[in-house]
Amino acid sequence: MTTPENSLLGKAVPYADQYDASLLYPIARIAKREEIGVPATLPFLGADLWTAYELSWLNARGKPQVALAHITVPCETPNIVESKSFKLYLNSFNNTKFADAAEVQARIRTDISEAVCRGSEAKGTVGVKLIAPELFDREPIHELDGLNLDRLEVKCSQYTPAPELLTAAFDEQPVSEVLTSNLLKSNCLVTGQPDWASVQISYSGPQIDQEGLLKYIVSFRNHNEFHEQCVERIFMDVWTRCKPAKLTVYARYTRRGGLDINPWRTSHPQALPANVRTARQ
Repeated sequence: MTTPENSLLGKAVPYADQYDASLLYPIARIAKREEIGVPATLPFLGADLWTAYELSWLNARGKPQVALAHITVPCETPNIVESKSFKLYLNSFNNTKFADAAEVQARIRTDISEAVCRGSEAKGTVGVKLIAPELFDREPIHELDGLNLDRLEVKCSQYTPAPELLTAAFDEQPVSEVLTSNLLKSNCLVTGQPDWASVQISYSGPQIDQEGLLKYIVSFRNHNEFHEQCVERIFMDVWTRCKPAKLTVYARYTRRGGLDINPWRTSHPQALPANVRTARQ
């Protein structure tokens, strides 16, 4: 049964010496979505933007090759892939020969696409882009754009999600704002290890009380949940409590095991954000 508790998280495991797609461990999104009131028809669009920093394989002559990988998983897929299994899977490439980078790219796309749709009639395809070493210096670092909430001197006392902290000015003229914070922290659902992130909340509608929003973001500090689930919880809480006409929530989590996961959820069609890392990533 593919539950978080049955995954390899927090367990000592040997690294596979050769390519092994069976290492991928999908976890269904539905249970956590039901917990936070996500209806069957999703109220959001979006994707999980992964960056793999530790990708290597052997060419036909046995010489090691390296690359960065950007992997885009649509949020409509029924499963996420547990991150430690993703790391073990990518490391199984280390001593395996491939004809070229294109073969590696195609293999990752096929395997991840299968994992995120496993057990469902739904079929989806993930996006995979490999960055060759000669292009590494074109990979920028940029902080999330917007007005930073961390400038506010607030008193914080709640460290598990407290949606009641969210309020909005329903009797005033609507606004459009982009707000950010570097103070999002949650913990791994299984191991309890800390996950650090920056978050950007873009919306149009009744003006959200900024102090309350910052305290709400801080309230995730002792919360155990996967990155994707935290962002969907934030989206649903803001969506239902503050009733914006439009809403986008984007978080960039620091890497662990050579991987970062950056969930993006939006109420309306728009282009994906550029997969640009922040300084902490």
